[in-house]
Amino acid sequence: MYLTAERKQEIFKTHGGSEKNTGSAESQIALFTERILHLSEHVKANKHDQFTQRSLVRLVGKRRKMLDYLKERDIERYRAILQKLKLRK
Repeated sequence: MYLTAERKQEIFKTHGGSEKNTGSAESQIALFTERILHLSEHVKANKHDQFTQRSLVRLVGKRRKMLDYLKERDIERYRAILQKLKLRK
């Protein structure tokens, strides 16, 4: 498995504030980003894997919706997560 429990806890601690804070928007966006990076590498290596490509597009949409939600609620947290994860908007 590419994403171990320890790696998930590290992501939640870094972006969510604590290991237990798994539901915050920042931690969810960071987790989505980690999965997107993994899937994009897989799709580059396996160009004919249509199922993974579709999953990647759906995951990018989920992250976009979460970012839009965060932008509406708290613009400062939105800007901070974009800068921390080096995402462009």
